[in-house]
Amino acid sequence: MTRQLISSGSSFEEVAGYSRAVRQDPWVFVSGTSGFKDGQIADGVVAQAEQCMATIAAALEQAGYSLADVVRVKAYITEAAFFEQIAPVLGKAFKGIRPANTTIVCGLVDPRMKVEIEVTALKA
Repeated sequence: MTRQLISSGSSFEEVAGYSRAVRQDPWVFVSGTSGFKDGQIADGVVAQAEQCMATIAAALEQAGYSLADVVRVKAYITEAAFFEQIAPVLGKAFKGIRPANTTIVCGLVDPRMKVEIEVTALKA
């Protein structure tokens, strides 16, 4: 299959020259995804993580994949204490799937962002 570029419709994708996700069978690579929706972002890290997962699920669906196909998760958080808060969100999304996961404490590009999540999916 040829490469499929998937957009969330964010104008920033064009400005920064990236896609929300790229499907190159049998893989889908979903870019780091924040809690922004329609230019707005919730203040709480849990709400942000939930929006991250909703955006990721939508991108996977556009590619013909689902959260069940995820084999790798990387979560970036701005404070170590946020891990305990986002863990249940990830646990709910990946219950029974149990992909490999790395969580990194770091700064993010917008001070309102508390979490950013990226995933890799594979169809065998």
